[in-house]
Amino acid sequence: GPGLYRLATVCLAALCVVLLISIIAVTARHKNKPQAGEEAASLMQKGEANISALTSNIMKLKQENKQLQEDNQALKANLTTIMATKGKTKPPAVCQTDWHLFNNSCYLITSLTRNWEGGQTYCQGQGGHLAIILTAEEQTFVWNLLPRGFWNAYWFGITDGETEDVWKWIDGSPLVGGFWEDHEPNNHINEDCGYMIKTMVLERVATKSWYDAPCYMSLPFICEKKLGL
Repeated sequence: GPGLYRLATVCLAALCVVLLISIIAVTARHKNKPQAGEEAASLMQKGEANISALTSNIMKLKQENKQLQEDNQALKANLTTIMATKGKTKPPAVCQTDWHLFNNSCYLITSLTRNWEGGQTYCQGQGGHLAIILTAEEQTFVWNLLPRGFWNAYWFGITDGETEDVWKWIDGSPLVGGFWEDHEPNNHINEDCGYMIKTMVLERVATKSWYDAPCYMSLPFICEKKLGL
């Protein structure tokens, strides 16, 4: 640190002074003795070499001290940045208990039974809506959450209640494609709401599991909400 640097500088400077005084004293003592001239010259050269080495060491210490000060400033700046970032970093959002994460949404497979509209009301109370399923990957994920049974049926967020055969999601957006079973939807008895099933038949697949049914039927349902809500 700066304290050690100052101490080292003072010590080196003191050594320089001592060497210089010694050289002057030796020179004065032998200036009237020709036979000692060579010895004096040798001592002078050694003294000058020592002074040069000490001066070089002082310059090196100055450079090292400057570098240490710069490194110290950089570390302080990094620490300030880290502390500021730490205060702003939020823990990763996770789904609530019994909700399952896929991409940026959480899904709840209920054991409660409601008609289609009642299921939507319940999901809204949880901060979400009946599930909107747009891709085969999402459909497969949700379907895999369902338990197997004789005819386990679950409402999700699709209906053609506004206009027959014009299926829309609960948010009003139109259905594109879908994962209907063959010959579905068929509107057999005013079937205006969509559900998916999972049975004990292992050959059944997620991408052919949608059916239509009367909206008043009481079924369990699938809720969806955005992660963090």
